[in-house]
Amino acid sequence: MILYGTAALAICMLIGQILGTFLGNLLGVDADIGGVGFAMVMLIFVTSWLRKKGLMPEPTKQGILFWSSMYIPIVVGMSSIQNVAGAIDGGVMALVTGVVTAVGCAGMVPILSKIGKPSEPLPPLHQEDAQLEVEKPLVSNSAEKN
Repeated sequence: MILYGTAALAICMLIGQILGTFLGNLLGVDADIGGVGFAMVMLIFVTSWLRKKGLMPEPTKQGILFWSSMYIPIVVGMSSIQNVAGAIDGGVMALVTGVVTAVGCAGMVPILSKIGKPSEPLPPLHQEDAQLEVEKPLVSNSAEKN
């Protein structure tokens, strides 16, 4: 099942690297700029589109989930180290850009959290959990214990 998601990940990574290298050349930098980011965003859009069309079997979903949990944190960690080293070498402008970007992303959290309608909480996954929720009192009364 793990192998099923590998092809989608590899294709997205290849296209992301090509786009990142092209962007680097376009800006006059001899480096890949945002290739991993392009690949991850592309992987999210491709898998979402395949799910909506019903073209993604369960083993493929599990394979992509596996690679997402293994691959993405490692790549993000590696690229963050490179970005910090580049920012320190790049001077004040690179540091200011990083801080402004981080603050901007943090500022978007409340805005994005308001998207969608409020809904009821999901039911418990297991019957035992549902039974426990019915049996336990919401507020403990110390008078009943005495």
